[in-house]
Amino acid sequence: MSNWAPGGALASNVEVTAATVLRGDIIQVGGRACRVSYLFQLPQGAKQLLFESGELLTINGRTRLVAVRMTRRR
Repeated sequence: MSNWAPGGALASNVEVTAATVLRGDIIQVGGRACRVSYLFQLPQGAKQLLFESGELLTINGRTRLVAVRMTRRR
């Protein structure tokens, strides 16, 4: 599903894993939308996500999450 966001950006829902998560992705955790501000690579394909709120989430290589990803209109 894709929707137009203010400012001409396109918002789409994507499934992300530790290998595909990107800085700027918005992931809903515990009913709150959290934007990824930094990623730390961990051993065995895991990643630790630092959200703008200062919270950390560690995901392993098999974790699958749904994120909102903003892309600019061309």
